[in-house]
Amino acid sequence: MREEHTFHHEAMNTEFEVVIAQEGVDFGLARYAAQMVFNEVDRLEEELSRFKPTSQIWRLGMLNAGESMHVDFAAWDCLSLAKAVYAETNGAFDITLGPLMSLWRNPDGSQRIPLPGELDASRERMGMHLFDLDAEKLRVTVHTDHMLFDLGAVGKGYALDQAVRVLEQEGIYSAFISAGESTLVGLGPQGWPVTVHLDEPQTLQLAGDALSCSGFAVQGNHLMDPRTLEPVVMDARRSYVLAPTASLSDALSTAFLIMKPDEISAVLQNHPQVRRLA
Repeated sequence: MREEHTFHHEAMNTEFEVVIAQEGVDFGLARYAAQMVFNEVDRLEEELSRFKPTSQIWRLGMLNAGESMHVDFAAWDCLSLAKAVYAETNGAFDITLGPLMSLWRNPDGSQRIPLPGELDASRERMGMHLFDLDAEKLRVTVHTDHMLFDLGAVGKGYALDQAVRVLEQEGIYSAFISAGESTLVGLGPQGWPVTVHLDEPQTLQLAGDALSCSGFAVQGNHLMDPRTLEPVVMDARRSYVLAPTASLSDALSTAFLIMKPDEISAVLQNHPQVRRLA
C-alpha cells in the first residue's frame, strides 16, 4: 500500500493541497517536491494577481488606450487561453468584466441596480475585443484606458497545470493536487477517488485529467453574463467539467454556468476530450 504524504499551502485566496503517494518516495522527498510546487504557485500569484502592484496583470490595467507591454509566459498563456475560450463559448467567458461588480453590488454585498447610463459607460472598458496579443513579441496592446483583467476563473487552474510540470520534473507521477475544492488534478494510473455532487453524490476516479467545479454555494451571486452585462441568476446547480488541463476545466466550468444547453453541446462536440458531468 502506498504511503500518502499530504501538504497544504495558502495562496491565491485559497488552500492548495499536494498529496504524494508513490513507491520509493519518502516523506523528505515528498516534502521537497511539494515545496517546489508551492514556490511555483507563489511565483505565479506575484505575476498573475490583479491585486498586487508587482504583477504584470496589475500593470496591464494601468495602460492607456493604444499602449502595449511585454508579458512573461504565464500571463501570456492565461490571456491566450482566455481569448480562445471566449471564442469557443460565444462570448460567455470574459476576463474583463470586473467593473460590472461595483455596478450590481453595494460594498456590503447587497444587490444594487445600476444608474441610467452606468452600463453604457462601463462597456467602454470591458470586452475581449479591447486587447490584442502579439504572439511573436509576447506583447499585449489595449484599446481603452485602464482595463481590469481578472484571471480568477483561470489562474488557479493554470497554477495546477504548472504544479504538474514541477512534480514531473521531480520524478513524481502519482499525486493528487487541488486548489481549494474548485479544481482538482489526479496523477497516476491508479487514480484518485473524488466525489461530485450531482442529483446524487457520485464518486469517480481522477487519473490524468483535471476536474473543476463552479457554482454559487460558496461565493453567492458572483457571476456576470458578458452578453447581457447582468448577474447570472443563482440556482443550486453546480457545473463540473473534466478536461486534459486544469486551466481549461477551470474556465469552461465557469462558462457553462452561463451558456445554454445547445451552446454547451456544441463546445463538447468540438472538444471530445472535454466532459461535462450532469
